Amino acid sequence: MDISLYIAKRYLRSKSSNNAINFITIIALIGVVLGAASLFIVLSGFAGLKDFTLQFSSVVDPDLKAETTIGKSFILTDEQKKKLNTIEGVALYSQVIEERVVVYADGKNYLASIKGVDGNFNKVNAIDSVIPQGSWLAQKTNQIVSGWGVAQNLSFGVLDYGKTVNIYVPKPGKGQITSTKNAFNTVSAINVGIFDINEKLNDTYVYASTSLAQRLLNYEPNQISAIEFKLKNGADEAVIKSKIQDILGENIVLKNRMQLNDALYKMLNSENLLIYLLLTLVSALLIFNVIGSIIMMILEKKQSLNTLFNLGVPIKNMRKIFFLQGSAITLIGCIIGLFLGFIIVQVQQTFGVVPITPSLAYPVSLKLENFIIVFLTISVLGVVSSKISATRVTEKLVTGF
Repeated sequence: MDISLYIAKRYLRSKSSNNAINFITIIALIGVVLGAASLFIVLSGFAGLKDFTLQFSSVVDPDLKAETTIGKSFILTDEQKKKLNTIEGVALYSQVIEERVVVYADGKNYLASIKGVDGNFNKVNAIDSVIPQGSWLAQKTNQIVSGWGVAQNLSFGVLDYGKTVNIYVPKPGKGQITSTKNAFNTVSAINVGIFDINEKLNDTYVYASTSLAQRLLNYEPNQISAIEFKLKNGADEAVIKSKIQDILGENIVLKNRMQLNDALYKMLNSENLLIYLLLTLVSALLIFNVIGSIIMMILEKKQSLNTLFNLGVPIKNMRKIFFLQGSAITLIGCIIGLFLGFIIVQVQQTFGVVPITPSLAYPVSLKLENFIIVFLTISVLGVVSSKISATRVTEKLVTGF
């Protein structure tokens, strides 16, 4: 058996004759436990917050979205539609028309975006699940579904026949505008539903049928702004993207769900990294108590080390004793801390002890990568602190001269 490992285990199991050293060792172990537990809990909290934030935008974000790189719209030919229908792995796709419009109601104007959608849209996206008032619109009608913010700003509700909702968009063309009538295309609509996703989308979008959007924008029957795809479970996204790109041509760009929300993902990931670095620094300060504990142990065992030296044990082996002891303290504390953090996160998931609002518990999420990140972080800090403290074992310290 390795003599360094054997002695390190004996030192770890046995109590010191000096109560102060025992107390310092316990403090060092508690510091490691707290560092590991707090880092794991906070990472789980940010993972839960990220999932909670993205679940709202993902309701109306497709698996893939095709948009033109030239202008605002493109023509989807019947031949291209046939080819898209033959792609294995594509469950459904929806043709979409988007444009900025002015919505007028109750004597007030509001700048919004109209999204003209076909009959497949509510199958590609789970828009029905976020309509707390009213229902989804019917095709080939003047029905619209508005965001909560749009409806609130213009003071109209669901099936509010007493208030006319008019949608305006500037007419394309050149020359001087002689009258308001000649400057805008307009349609009158009836709001049949109000959706509630998040503040940005609620304040921006009004959904309408494809026919209404085409009539408002003077679009041709096959002229659209984008195509939104729903993929089958287990489908290879990269392969499908390549096939769609070949059909639609190089002037079309395809984005997945993450790319559609790249700004949100970057913000959440940046905040997560910042908190991780901050808590790693705090954990390092707590774990470096191990250095003090090991140095005190070295000083107490000075006479025993002198005996080992006289028996021919090299200085590097003596250093290894205390390196292994410090690493063991860190490893034990890390495992206990992870277990404690796991219990706390489970309690929060089950009982919602910490609320955001009276009806909403703070979201947390258990992820394997967080276990790995915390274990590696605490282990590296523990190894570094043990290495630093073990270097205090020198021939001058052991022999006294």
